[in-house]
Amino acid sequence: MTAVPTLAHLAHRRLVEAVARALPAFAGADPMLRSSDRADFQANGILPLAKRLGSNPREVAERVIESVDCAGLLEDASVSGPGFVNLRVRDAAITANLAARADDARLGVAPADRPGTTVIDYAQPNVAKEMHVGHLRSAVIGDAMVRILEFTGEKVIRRHHIGDWGTQFGMLIQYLIEHPHELDRSDTGRASTEESGAQAMSNLNRLYKAARTLFDSDPAFKTRARARVVDLQAGDEVTLALWQKIVDESKLYFSSVFEKLDVEIRDPDVVGESGYNHMLDETCRLLEEAGVAEISEGALCVFFDDVFGPDGNRVPLIVRKSDGGYGYAATDLSAIRDRVGALRASTLLYVVDARQSLHFRMVFETARRAGWLNGGVRAVQLAFGTVLGADGKPFKTREGETVRLVDLLDEAIERAAVVVREKARNLAPEEVGQRAAQVGIGAVKYADLSTSAIRDYKFDLDQMVSLHGDTSVYLQYAHARVRSILRRAGDTGPVGHPELALAPAERALGLHLDAFGTVVEDAAREHSPHKLAAYLYRLASLFTSFYDACHVLDARNPSAVVENRLLLCELTGRTLSTGMGLLGIAAPERL
Repeated sequence: MTAVPTLAHLAHRRLVEAVARALPAFAGADPMLRSSDRADFQANGILPLAKRLGSNPREVAERVIESVDCAGLLEDASVSGPGFVNLRVRDAAITANLAARADDARLGVAPADRPGTTVIDYAQPNVAKEMHVGHLRSAVIGDAMVRILEFTGEKVIRRHHIGDWGTQFGMLIQYLIEHPHELDRSDTGRASTEESGAQAMSNLNRLYKAARTLFDSDPAFKTRARARVVDLQAGDEVTLALWQKIVDESKLYFSSVFEKLDVEIRDPDVVGESGYNHMLDETCRLLEEAGVAEISEGALCVFFDDVFGPDGNRVPLIVRKSDGGYGYAATDLSAIRDRVGALRASTLLYVVDARQSLHFRMVFETARRAGWLNGGVRAVQLAFGTVLGADGKPFKTREGETVRLVDLLDEAIERAAVVVREKARNLAPEEVGQRAAQVGIGAVKYADLSTSAIRDYKFDLDQMVSLHGDTSVYLQYAHARVRSILRRAGDTGPVGHPELALAPAERALGLHLDAFGTVVEDAAREHSPHKLAAYLYRLASLFTSFYDACHVLDARNPSAVVENRLLLCELTGRTLSTGMGLLGIAAPERL
């Protein structure tokens, strides 16, 4: 598998060589090449070189372009403004590069030569609790990052740090002991995942409400429930078996929601809080022995010079509470030890709500002080903002309740079904349902991924399922249009013809297609899926302009023109399909 160098990479290399010839003292200097509205590429790195020489920047730039080797790649090199270098690529080079990409199953994007290992912590629901809109972003962003990182060659280990431990389980388990049929299932035959999940959540809701009512009203039950927590922590077999039953019931529910969201959650990747229980005592001991943590008012704490409370006193990270119980920090630090030591991670990526940023900053700093995050390992929080309603406040129901995630997804699919029926009136009911799911779920994901993760965004389904503007439906429609063109082309196939001149719309589309690999690499390196989303929207927009300006299957076109334009169509379709796939969004053949 060989990467196809981008035109930007090739042009950059030519300019580096020209700088070395014209200005030997600056051999290897970066000309700082970038895309530009004034040329195919523009370099502004000559200006700082001229300043160091004490020379006129335009004169230095002229010396550089006189040394540029344009053969086979560049149509023109010129100077503009105070000393910018503008480069225009030959039409033949654009077509040849696109043809090479079309011949490769990965569109010319080769995996990294030296990939690392990323452990990504995302999609973290709580056992025995219903998933709500607040669980959406971690799952969607995390799933996209898994796909993007794996495409670039990174070894990715998924971790779903579910909330499966704590004092509330004593209450639930004790009630289940006294009411052993509370989680029994009705005989539904061959129930679907969605039906099984719905029943599981119904059972868990009934269990929780009944247990909470008894816990609050019966002191004797409260005492028994608290004693059951001790049994759970001590590893009592009966208690653990019932705990596992609650966890398994919750997993049925989780699976149904994640399946609707089209996010794969594999059971071996689910390692919740309980998975690190055996490490907590040792984690505390190691921190104390290393002098990283200290006892303060009976609790084991880590202090920081830049974290203060409203009273001006330092706020510590509490690893072990004064009553001997362990806080979230102990579990998170133990997870770091496991992920670095056992899983050999080079990057720890946490897709977690921005409101937890201080906690993770303190946890990461503690791990660094303890030596668990050394120079070869980095920990990163991919922090995300809040899903807002139309009023700009956190998204709630009209009654002020938190929105159930499954209700939100169902509504998106229902809205999408209206759009699908309007666009394709000849679809069978089952096809409408399939397309509506692809469009509706894609719309929800794209709305999340098309904005920088750290920003809040408004949840507006009417806008999300629109065929116009920056939406996944716009991308899906562009992809479906490409597939329609290729079907109608019949036996005529895509072939690159470098001898042909390109129209402006063809050039713009071709240059953008060539940049796909660079954008994916940037999105992976910077953990920024929104950059890929922006690229795909621009691609769909450029294809629309190309489609309007350059008739592909016009009978009056010479066959070479038709084939060349079909090459642009095919590569656009494959790039859209691949890119949307990396975001976890379906690319239907018809829409």
